[in-house]
Amino acid sequence: GAGYGQDDLPGVVVGPPDGRGAGAGTLDVVSLGAGGEIVLGFGPRSIVDGPGADLVVFENAFWAGGDRTQPWAEPGEVAVSEDGVEWHAWPCDAKGGQGFEWPGCAGWTPTLEFDPEALTVLDPDLTGGDAFDLADLGLQRARFVRVRDVSNRGGAPSAGFDLDAIGAAYLD
Repeated sequence: GAGYGQDDLPGVVVGPPDGRGAGAGTLDVVSLGAGGEIVLGFGPRSIVDGPGADLVVFENAFWAGGDRTQPWAEPGEVAVSEDGVEWHAWPCDAKGGQGFEWPGCAGWTPTLEFDPEALTVLDPDLTGGDAFDLADLGLQRARFVRVRDVSNRGGAPSAGFDLDAIGAAYLD
């Protein structure tokens, strides 16, 4: 069920997200498909642990009618690795959502509209998206980020998690 946006790889997932606000998702994404995954790196640089969130994952989640209790969400498990072999995942239970939230998963918080050139700090309160802290995994650094669909939602070619972008708050 994957494929939407794949002709635009890697550009479709590189660079700032295409935030439309809480009431609308974007089509500037790549659909991973049911159970699909993607791995992204930051070249020779690593994400490093700093104060608060170290990375933010942006999906095309939105709140139907602007109502926070009515999310269109396709949760994904987020994992990081220093070497691309050994992975460390944040606990994500797509079936265990607490009402309209899926703590530990990506893909349930809308991407807000913001100017990436004016925003000097990646702040999830201003950008939206789902934030992750390396300290929660006991890690100091990671070179790769993997997102794996756990929603098993939708049909071809846009099934599953729809990745817009991944932002790193701290890079070395």
